[in-house]
Amino acid sequence: MENKIDIYKTISKASDGILYKDRKSKFYAYTFPITNEREIKQIIDNLRKKHPTANHVCYAWRVGIEKQSYRANDDGEPNNSAGMPIYGQIKSFGLTNVLIAVARIFGGTKLGVGGLISAYRAAAQLALESSSIIEKSVKVNYELSFNYPLLSRVMRIIKQNPIEIIKQEMSLDCTIEISVKLIDADHVEKNFKGINGVSILKLDN
Repeated sequence: MENKIDIYKTISKASDGILYKDRKSKFYAYTFPITNEREIKQIIDNLRKKHPTANHVCYAWRVGIEKQSYRANDDGEPNNSAGMPIYGQIKSFGLTNVLIAVARIFGGTKLGVGGLISAYRAAAQLALESSSIIEKSVKVNYELSFNYPLLSRVMRIIKQNPIEIIKQEMSLDCTIEISVKLIDADHVEKNFKGINGVSILKLDN
């Protein structure tokens, strides 16, 4: 039987940012919880406004649970000297659904590629060490559709299982959106499919 990932590690909230210094260059590092790539541009734009004198705002991110995607951005620094060292810390801490960004203000002394790799890695590590790292359960959402006379049977299953109601519409035709932990999903799905007249549809989270 295929093993499913039902727990993953991420951060609970955006960090306040930390300052790392190397030969007068300043590296301001931040962590952010994210769920998709679309959130990133606004975050980076905000950091550029927050640090208008920064020469570079480099970053890396990873999202997804079983199917993960990632990207590393050097923002003008030498190739693979910033984004990948940052991403390496995301991997080292075993995190997903996270973005780390580092704004660098040049201090007048060139660090060289090796120095940049070390500095961006150290800044990202400090940012993660100052963040609140948590474990979260993978959730599966379903939409239940049924006629009103079946409501009591549906609610009985919901009360007997670790099921969260997301939203509900009650009339002659009832619709309830529920969320369950991945580890409980097969059991819950089987229970509802056992009621004649209840339609259960798995939703894309």
